[in-house]
Amino acid sequence: MKRLCLLLALLLTAHAQAATPVDVVLAGRSTTVDLYAPPQPSRGAVVLVHGFMRTRATMADHARALAAEGVLAVAPDLPFWADSRDNARALADLIGQLRRGEIAAPVERVVLVGFSAGGLAAILAAATPGVVGYVGLDAFDRPGGVGLAAARTLPVPSKLLRAPPSFCNAYGIAAPWAAVLPPPTEDRVIEGASHCDFEAPTDRACMLFCGGTDPVRQRIVRQTLIDAVREWLLAPARQTQAEPGALVLR
Repeated sequence: MKRLCLLLALLLTAHAQAATPVDVVLAGRSTTVDLYAPPQPSRGAVVLVHGFMRTRATMADHARALAAEGVLAVAPDLPFWADSRDNARALADLIGQLRRGEIAAPVERVVLVGFSAGGLAAILAAATPGVVGYVGLDAFDRPGGVGLAAARTLPVPSKLLRAPPSFCNAYGIAAPWAAVLPPPTEDRVIEGASHCDFEAPTDRACMLFCGGTDPVRQRIVRQTLIDAVREWLLAPARQTQAEPGALVLR
């Protein structure tokens, strides 16, 4: 019996960590998203958005950890190279498809997590129906403050994690968001953090240009994501009985 329980636990862990790539069309462009299924069916999903000139692979470790918490984790390749507004439209399209069950079993609530330029695209998409929270990981803004304008009217709770100003986060260009975000919001600067501490896994290219990583700083990032999922997705699920359903690719 003990061996059987151990085998089931290992199978569930493997299931939670395995990515299923799915080809989709977002905002009129073909791209790929990776789905990380939770051990049990979930009505909550977290969408993890990579940074500029990065790919969905740089969100994979975050996605695995959040799927293990009990939610569907989704890591898309952004279909537009540099236009945050177009990528926001793509994220809104993705959220709609997730809620309608066009990619997997339908979800009800979505948390948006965005790193760097992905943080800007995510905050621009945060008013999409179904979004219940936003996490910005060393987010970027454009001169003129398009993200700042979105932050002023953000309709959901938020958490910001930031590195000290540096070249790679445009010298803290998104720092003013914290002063205008409606409550409830959290804002934290991680002392000594590099831009690369916020994606997982990162790579040598990022560390060459933006600085090395540190396990202690990375644990702060991961724990913030886990706390967000527990607060905004799992707590409501415990209060409301959700219908069972499997992760079925459509």
